[in-house]
This record gives sequence, C-alpha cells and structure tokens, in this order.
Amino acid sequence: MPTTNSRTYNCKDEELPVICKFVSYSIKRDIAAFTVYSPKFNNGYTADFDAKTTSAFEVIEPENEMNDQKVITKRLYATMDSLLDPINRISGYISLAEPAGFNISDNDFGLIQLRKGINSRDAEGVINSLHVVNANITKYKAILSDQGLADELCQQIVTTATNIANDKQLQYEIASNRKAIVQGNLALFNSLYQTMNEICKVGKILYKKTDAVKLKEYTFNELKKRVHKTQKPNDTTAKTSNSATTEESK
Repeated sequence: MPTTNSRTYNCKDEELPVICKFVSYSIKRDIAAFTVYSPKFNNGYTADFDAKTTSAFEVIEPENEMNDQKVITKRLYATMDSLLDPINRISGYISLAEPAGFNISDNDFGLIQLRKGINSRDAEGVINSLHVVNANITKYKAILSDQGLADELCQQIVTTATNIANDKQLQYEIASNRKAIVQGNLALFNSLYQTMNEICKVGKILYKKTDAVKLKEYTFNELKKRVHKTQKPNDTTAKTSNSATTEESK
C-alpha cells in the first residue's frame, strides 16, 4: 500500500494526473494486448484508473481557486503595467535635474530593474525594486520636486507597491492552501501513481522489443517530457510552481 504521508512519485503534483491521462489513452488503445497478458487489465481496471485521475484533477484544480488565481494574476499584471508611465515621468525629472548637479542614474534610482521586473512579470522583483525607488524618492524628493515631481505621483508609487504586495500574498495563500489540500490527499495521489506505474511496467514488457514508439508512451521520464511540452506557456514570462519528490519508474 502507498504511504499517506510522503510522495512516492517524482514529478510535480499537478503533472501526475496529466501523465495518467496520457497513460489512460495508451492502455485503452492497447487493452487487447494487456488483457492477453493478464486478465487483471480490463475495462473495470481502466475505469477505476480514470476515476482516480479525475479525482486528482479536482484536487489540483479546484474551480473556485483557479478562477480566483486568474483574477488576481490579471489584476497584478495590470497594476504592474500602471507603473510604466510613472517610471517614464520620474526618469524625466531625473534628466531635468542633471544640469543642477543631480548625478543619480535611472539604474541607481532603481528604475531600470523595476522596468525589467514589470516586463518579465516578476512581482517579487517589482516589489524589491519599488523599495529602492520609494527610498530614493524620499531621499531626493526636494530636488525632484523642483523639477515638477508631485506628491500625487509619489503616493501612487507607494499605493501601487502596497497593492502588488497584497496580491502577491493572496497568490501565496492560494498556492499554500492548494499544497495543503494535496498533502491531505496524498493517499489518492500515491495510489494513482501506483496504478500508473503498474500499467507502465506491463507496457514496457509488451513493447520493449517490439515497438519503440509505444515503449516511450509507457516510460515515465518520456511522459514527463511530454507534459512539459504541452504545458509550456505561450507567454514566455509566465511562471508556475509546485512540489516534487522521491522515487520514479525507469
């Protein structure tokens, strides 16, 4: 029996049901060969495998949390983008102050890194850069105010930093909650992996010497590569995260 307190699979939690869906397709296509090998592999077996896979998807992707995450991410990106105009304005004030002996560059002020963080959708990087920018605004406010820097713009930067930090915290809480839910359902995930691994072992027995293409379809490492390809984001700046662990089938 799989343990309930530690992972027996060596992939991200969200990848396991995707891999199992691939394997489900393969065994259904090859069910005749599997049944000849062992009567254990029948329609009831695949139906049970599909049911566990569906349950795993429901744990990984609860609809309400997924919707919340999308709303927060969209708002977070919009908030970060709203900083682009203030960055340009502050950069302009820095340039205007140069003739008066102000020799702080955009990079030293934190604007370059801030822009990079926005463009790469790196909320944590944006938050860190905003600390630098806000500190420099406070430090050089008198000089920049002479060039036209208004209190409203300064407050906008502060408020935006707070909003980004709050949304980043909400994202963390949702992700943390999801990990806790998965942890509470490890018996399901370990059982699912056990069944998938059993199918793959027999698939390798059947096709190791006869069909190289099908052999890959029952090889865990190859299936993980396919998941990575299918999940590769169109937006190269998008990021994902989750956990992985121990033993894997070879």
